[in-house]
Formats: sequence, C-alpha cells, structure tokens
Amino acid sequence: MLSILKKGASAPTFSLLDQDENRIALSDFKGKKVLVYFYPKALTPGCTTQACDLRDAKTELDALGVVILGISPDLPAKLRSFEQKKALNFTLLSDPDHQVAEQFGVWGEKKFMGRTFDGIHRISFLIDENGVIEQVFDKFKTKDHAQVVLDYLNG
Repeated sequence: MLSILKKGASAPTFSLLDQDENRIALSDFKGKKVLVYFYPKALTPGCTTQACDLRDAKTELDALGVVILGISPDLPAKLRSFEQKKALNFTLLSDPDHQVAEQFGVWGEKKFMGRTFDGIHRISFLIDENGVIEQVFDKFKTKDHAQVVLDYLNG
C-alpha cells in the first residue's frame, strides 16, 4: 500500500545526480514552483510520451514560473541518452536506490502483464515556492500530463 505524500505536506529535501552527473537539490529552486514528476523508466513508450508532452509545454510552464524535474531509477548515462534522443529541455534526476521515490510515497508494488514487482508509480507533485506540496497529480494519461498541470495552474 502506497502512502503518497498529500497536498499541504512539506516536500522531502533531496539531492540527486542529473543527466550530466551534476548534483541537483530541491533547495536549489527555493522561491519557484517545482513540478517533481516520477516516471518508471527512460526511453519506454509511456515515459517517452509523458516526457515529450512536458517538453512541448515547457514554454507555458516557464511563463507560469514552474521548473520541471523528472525522477526515475535510471542512471545518469541513460538519462542523458533519453534527453538527447527526445530533445528534452528540462532536468532529469537519477534515483537508482529509489530513496527519494520512497520519501514521496511513490515506490511500491505494481502489476504489469501478469507480473507483480516493486517500482515507481507515475505520480507528480507541484511544490510551491516554500517547499510545500501544493497539488498531487495521480490521475492523468501520459499524453495529457502537461495539460492537467496547466489546467490546474491556470484554474
């Protein structure tokens, strides 16, 4: 059973390596809204659809003052490949031991094609300028993720 962080909770502080092996911390973005989106695996169909959707909406999200951080268990080299192959224009973070995913409550049992395994659940968190979770997005299609976020922000 997942215990996903809720709206109003303080976002866990974290520091992870990005696709270029730079250490990036949530605190680097204090004073800005941050969309932290968790996805299972770089370069897979659903994750690619979701990342490209966010890539294409980045100008609109920038205009609303939102920084995008994508987090998966992939290592930096795989994230770099994902960024380059799909021309991604935002930061991807490597959480290989799924410590940050566990802190946000998005790591847990999944079922896919008759198999049961532990993995990342596709959930996003909008963190406000003070590090508080403003909104949790857990019901969206990968191709509509950016629109769901934009609709909330423009609401």
